[in-house]
Amino acid sequence: MNTRDAVLQIQTQMGQSIIGQETVVEQLLIALLCNGNVLMEGLPGLAKTRAIKSLSKCIESEFRRIQFTPDLLPSDVTGTEVYYSEGGTGEFRFQPGPIFGNLILADEINRAPAKVQAALLEAMEERQVTVAGTTHRLPPLFLVLATQNPIEQEGTYPLPEAQMDRFLLHVFVKHPSDENERKILRLVRGEDAGQAKTATAPPVTQEVIFEAREQILAVQVSDVIEQYMVSLISATRNPEPYGDLLAKWLHVGASPRGTLSLDRASRAHAWLRGRDHVLPDDVRAILHGCLRHRIILSYEANAEGVSADTVIDEIVRQVAVA
Repeated sequence: MNTRDAVLQIQTQMGQSIIGQETVVEQLLIALLCNGNVLMEGLPGLAKTRAIKSLSKCIESEFRRIQFTPDLLPSDVTGTEVYYSEGGTGEFRFQPGPIFGNLILADEINRAPAKVQAALLEAMEERQVTVAGTTHRLPPLFLVLATQNPIEQEGTYPLPEAQMDRFLLHVFVKHPSDENERKILRLVRGEDAGQAKTATAPPVTQEVIFEAREQILAVQVSDVIEQYMVSLISATRNPEPYGDLLAKWLHVGASPRGTLSLDRASRAHAWLRGRDHVLPDDVRAILHGCLRHRIILSYEANAEGVSADTVIDEIVRQVAVA
């Protein structure tokens, strides 16, 4: 089995337990292949936690869950220095926190105050944690999947723009169709009775993921596609040439991280489909996940109930492939 087939096997296995959320499964896998992080947003009960647990079972990895609460401290996430006394002498030793794993579920991240949210910034961006002046490297395979509920306001602390920008993708989880909900009902009923029939395979090694990342780096991006990506991002910053609607709706555009994320995710999307080059369809397929958390809408857009996805749809209509 080659590297791509092994990765597609992960996608197939996850699809057996995460029914009706094919896009969510694919984007979660893309984030892993791009060495990025994911912010997953959706109502309770839509398999956000189940998705990351399912991924952890498909890969040889250490899964850690951090339940974010208002009384959480930064040291509860990163770890702290603990004093040990032996033989009449003592010393401080670093006790790693739950962030020192491979797949980290930051559950309900917006329930923790800013100080705790900020404790994740260095880990997400630089793959390291600094405690008491000493820097500790995180594992080579590292993914933060943060979840949040879009309708809850009581006891929540909205993520600042600087932290939102650290996420490669912002994924919306929607309700399944009626037919898929029946499949979910049967699946969970079978699990409760110990009769769930899902194909299992040995966990994929971390080396396979690292090899996939190397192959994705070799996926070609032509000058035309490169210019298309830059034009899409530029339209979020300078919307006036693209029509009055965009100029009215957009307040702040995407940062250069948006361009970098779009490039990485588009190449991973093309690689999953067996191509060694990126097409405009790859860019458009991943555009919403890369941009919806990186643009800030104007007061007029919010007042009119215009969503970030609606704005991105308009950008896609207005920006042509050169």
